[in-house]
Amino acid sequence: MVPPGVAMTLLSLVATMGQVAERPAGYPHQGRSVVMGKNGMVATSHPLAAQAGIEILQKGGNAIDAAIAANAVIGLVEPMSCGIGGDLFVIVWDAKTKKLHGLNASGRSPYKMNRQVILEKGLKDVPGSGPLSWSVPGCVDGWQQLHDRFGTMPFEQTLAPAIRHAEEGFPIVELIGTFWQASLPLLSRTPEAAQTYLVGKKAPRIGELMHNKYLAETLRNIAAGGRDAFYRGPIAKEIVAYSDKVGGLFTLRDFEEHTSTWVDPVSTTYRGYDVWELPPNGQGIAVLEMLNVLEGYDLKKMGHNSPEFIHLFIEAKKLAYEDRAKFYADPDFNKDLPIKQLISKEYGETRRKLIDPSKAGLSYPSGDLARGHGDTIYLTVVDKDHNAVSFIQSNFAGWGSGHVPGNLGFMLQNRGSLFTMEEGHPNVLEPHKRPFHTIIPAMVTKDGKPWLSFGVMGGDMQPQGHVQILVNIIDHGMNVQLAGEMCRVRHDGSSDPTGGTMTDGGMVVVERGIPEETINALKQKGHKVQFGNSSGFGGYQAILIDPENGLLHGASEHRKDGSAIGY
Repeated sequence: MVPPGVAMTLLSLVATMGQVAERPAGYPHQGRSVVMGKNGMVATSHPLAAQAGIEILQKGGNAIDAAIAANAVIGLVEPMSCGIGGDLFVIVWDAKTKKLHGLNASGRSPYKMNRQVILEKGLKDVPGSGPLSWSVPGCVDGWQQLHDRFGTMPFEQTLAPAIRHAEEGFPIVELIGTFWQASLPLLSRTPEAAQTYLVGKKAPRIGELMHNKYLAETLRNIAAGGRDAFYRGPIAKEIVAYSDKVGGLFTLRDFEEHTSTWVDPVSTTYRGYDVWELPPNGQGIAVLEMLNVLEGYDLKKMGHNSPEFIHLFIEAKKLAYEDRAKFYADPDFNKDLPIKQLISKEYGETRRKLIDPSKAGLSYPSGDLARGHGDTIYLTVVDKDHNAVSFIQSNFAGWGSGHVPGNLGFMLQNRGSLFTMEEGHPNVLEPHKRPFHTIIPAMVTKDGKPWLSFGVMGGDMQPQGHVQILVNIIDHGMNVQLAGEMCRVRHDGSSDPTGGTMTDGGMVVVERGIPEETINALKQKGHKVQFGNSSGFGGYQAILIDPENGLLHGASEHRKDGSAIGY
């Protein structure tokens, strides 16, 4: 029994804490506490992946080593979303040089692929699944690039946790398990997918142990031979043999000539913070475009998720995505992409003038500039020296292309489906070209130091999620956990590099918890509004570096099975 005096003290403390951590309207309570640590932090969408990263940090590895370990594990335990058959993008803060570095580890279309191949098969677009949707997986080369430039541990150590879990078994957790069970028809289509991801012709049950001996062997080969084992050795040969079997266009040349690219992150300022994204072929600069538009409004005064804010947010999104539809593509094929113009403050002011505060826009023009859907994982790691890694990796659609090559134990992605067939478009399907990409890591610096490493998963939702997280933290003063738990909104329209531009205003999809009066006010402005389930609003992880105390604040939201772990 608690003594009366102590009880009163505790009640007083709770009341005081409640005043400090006031909960904005729109979400009943903060479901999890912010995780804090001094020596290192890992936040991922699966606890085993976070534990693998912490294991590496505690053995003396740095944030880059830990990120590779965590990614290898999550490719095993959440295979519908990511894995070594997919691509990755990374932003790294190197504490030694105090510089940001970007890595584009996305793959290219086969040399044999072109528009004519699709048209001769009687198709109007690149298929959303199957062998014609393939592009070369960039993940393993991305690991190698990260390791060679910043890593301290060999793959034998960083891949060991994933190999161990693959052999000894890993538990099927709730959200992942639910999706796995719903995917039984897809996983039953080919014997290779069935032998890898089904148990006795059934999907593994929630709470059941699952094994993947095929992936364990593949990871052993990578641990021993590095990226060459994947792109020049037995793994590439098995992928190409499977491609020949099922009508794909892969050749060994596609793998032998694959390269990742180190790029300079690009940024804009937002209320005194520097927000960093990667340039195309990803969609990160849409975040910067939206922030430049929204910075001209007093969002704090409007209130969190007020109809006034949601309206302006949706209109800013529409404007940015019109530019996305017109300009975003592989820069190797489009040397004069107007990136600096698109993310400039002057351009943001010009675009802002197109917004009517009282009325939804049915369509907007893309910028007149001279040229000079999906499943994903996000993870972030910060180590004791404050090296920071913002890391995103994906197969694109759930289970990617739906094809497991031979006995290798992983799905091949379907990123090639994001090419357009429109002749003359920057993102048109061509041989050995990177498609438009949806996955985007982000980082925020303050006064030249890393402040926030974060990401939001989920196809077209990703830039929209980035902006809402930043507004929650910077404008409304929320902590990193609460910022991710608050209800979100998403605008769905057809403005994308494969489907043209929006002409009907699109649809505003809101998460349950947005007040009815807000929805009615949006409808009065001309928006079409509907509710969506939580799986359509992304998944978020973040680590904030407290500039005053040097502590690490970690967050992983309720929409995923994940966790943040610090020590």
